[in-house]
Amino acid sequence: MKNSSSYWLGNNKNVSLQRVNAVSFYTVDELKKTLELISEQEKRDHRHIATQQELFMFSDYSPGSCFFLPDGAHIYNKLLSFIRDQYSLNGFSEVITPNLFNLQLWKTSGHYKNYKENLFLIKNDKEILGLKPMNCPAHCLMYNYKVRSYKELPIRFADFGALHRNEVTGALSGLTRVRRFQQDDAHIFCTDDQILNEIMTQLKMLDYIYGVFNFKYKLLLSTRPDKYLGKIELWNKAENSLKQALTNFGKEFEINEGDGAFYG
Repeated sequence: MKNSSSYWLGNNKNVSLQRVNAVSFYTVDELKKTLELISEQEKRDHRHIATQQELFMFSDYSPGSCFFLPDGAHIYNKLLSFIRDQYSLNGFSEVITPNLFNLQLWKTSGHYKNYKENLFLIKNDKEILGLKPMNCPAHCLMYNYKVRSYKELPIRFADFGALHRNEVTGALSGLTRVRRFQQDDAHIFCTDDQILNEIMTQLKMLDYIYGVFNFKYKLLLSTRPDKYLGKIELWNKAENSLKQALTNFGKEFEINEGDGAFYG
């Protein structure tokens, strides 16, 4: 079917091997049907469409980082405007945060310990800086910059900042696996008693946005991983609130055991 380079054990310091993907069939008819399906999928491949319509491009000078061409940028900005409107309607405040942070922040957040191989690190004089792979610690700094009252809660920060993750070269694929990207990312600071209502609101927002584009989605409740930060009592309460919100939402969901983020 295809072949690609692959590092032994997924570590780019190890020897580079060849990964070969193959499939076999019991009958010739099954083979023909599969080849027809692959042909149809290739016609709809976003990389193929983007080339035809001149939406975006990639360059070896910046691997895994998309260049949006004029028409692609037009679509991108339309989507951004749509999401901005939804954020406003749902009580979010947009913020802008830096790209580079001192390594100490990533140690405090736990990302250096649990996510080190995916961080881009830069040495500057006597300090080491890391490009942010996500916005979470930056939003925590903004929340913590002054004394807060419970009367301010919930606080909802939305951020379209550029993120960088050090994905191995062999894993990069179009817009589905990149090193530089932006997402409609947000964080909510609330009391534990507000979790249920906040999650219910987000599920309704998600359902509306996916519905506009006729996207189908699957709901998973990812529970506490083995390596986690914080008190187990709060984890239990939060997980129960998430489960209750999903139950109230009325759509089927599955338990994704141990796949939650280590920071909550």
